[in-house]
Amino acid sequence: MLRKSFLLVLVLFVFTVSFAQKRQVKAVAQVTVMNPMLSYSDVVSALLKKGLTEQQAYQNLAELTGTIGGRLSGSPQAARAVVWAKNLMEKLGFQHVRLQHVMVPHWVRGKIEKAWIADRRGRKNIPLAMCALGGSVATPRKGITAEVIEVHSLDEARALGAEAKGKIIFFNRRMNPTLVSTFAAYSGAVDQRDGGASAAASVGGVGALVRSMTLVVDNVPHTGVMHYQDSIPKVPTAALSTFAANRLSAELERRPRLRVHFVLDCKTLPDVKSANVIGELPGTQLPNEVVVMGGHLDSWDKGKGAHDDGAGVTQSIEALRLIKELGLKPKRTIRVVLFMNEENGSRGGKKYAAQLPVNEKAVAALESDAGGFDPRAFGVSADSSVFQKIASWASLLQPTDICSIRRGGGGEDISYLKGKASALIGLEPSNQRYFDYHHSDKDVLANVNPRELELGAVALASLAYFISEEGL
Repeated sequence: MLRKSFLLVLVLFVFTVSFAQKRQVKAVAQVTVMNPMLSYSDVVSALLKKGLTEQQAYQNLAELTGTIGGRLSGSPQAARAVVWAKNLMEKLGFQHVRLQHVMVPHWVRGKIEKAWIADRRGRKNIPLAMCALGGSVATPRKGITAEVIEVHSLDEARALGAEAKGKIIFFNRRMNPTLVSTFAAYSGAVDQRDGGASAAASVGGVGALVRSMTLVVDNVPHTGVMHYQDSIPKVPTAALSTFAANRLSAELERRPRLRVHFVLDCKTLPDVKSANVIGELPGTQLPNEVVVMGGHLDSWDKGKGAHDDGAGVTQSIEALRLIKELGLKPKRTIRVVLFMNEENGSRGGKKYAAQLPVNEKAVAALESDAGGFDPRAFGVSADSSVFQKIASWASLLQPTDICSIRRGGGGEDISYLKGKASALIGLEPSNQRYFDYHHSDKDVLANVNPRELELGAVALASLAYFISEEGL
């Protein structure tokens, strides 16, 4: 009897504690006291507690990268990702879950990507790690073997004149290591990846090789989109790993007339029907005023698209889940949009902006597309009064590791809402490691920290909720 009585007391104690905890969370979720600063602080605390305990952003990212992997627009993997995202939103109880169809490009890498420095007889001598750049044409079946000219800018290539005819042009401008912002370093070097092929062809070059866009020296090439100019012949173009680029440059110092052989069998197929994936939590008072948050569902086929942009996708889903499951009732609609085709066309972002309902007001758009690292700031593009209002919430966001709210920011997909939304806002994590993995085989789940990923989701949830309550 004594033991039974003890067990009964224990069960009643556990039930009472559990009930009290549930009431406490519910009370935090429904705080609407006169002091909004206290109320919002409690909301952030509740979001943090739930998010860091459950870490569902990482669980979802593990599923996305593990069962689907890289999701290049037009691929079967991208189509599976659309189904996965729609099913997940429905499972989580988001409302008005739907697909917004869009035609997207379909470039296929192919199976052959080989390059080497040839000996005097044209035979393989020193292998070079490389991969095709997205959108490139293939080489002839047997490949290209030609002398190489090293340059460091598009203008330098265009100035070569007749000297470049029949040559492979090697673009070897490094990302600037002295810049603290790796995104600034990337911006200062990426034009050679985008326009190198056409610059080479404009002076008679037969191909282009481009140094990978990363500050790390290793033997892993980084892909990315490139574009052709319609009036200039299309020549094949590929990225060399930074190690391979350094080796080729050093060998050119010794043998200025050395030749490189490379082979690509990539191709562009007809456009494919795909979709943005949309789900939301409708506003209780102003449902036609919408706060958008999202990332892009597609990725490159190298790696698994974990940081770029599986992180942004799963953070956005997680942010809305946290708001919903804590019982928060936003005044304005909070909508998640997972955009398709950011990497090589941005057609999803363009389609969403073009099809905004006429009776709907875009209050703000938040984007996460800078990796799943520790959140450091929000970058805001808005007029002065709107910026000041958002900046006034900076102290509330500090528990999520947000250190500042700065002027200027947004993202590629939400950029098409400029002039339609009052603010374009980009989540800015620590960026020192982003380009170590970007567009390469190293962009995998193992290089994502679960807590850092979740903190970004909580930061998004917090700011989206503030805006939904206060408007802009």
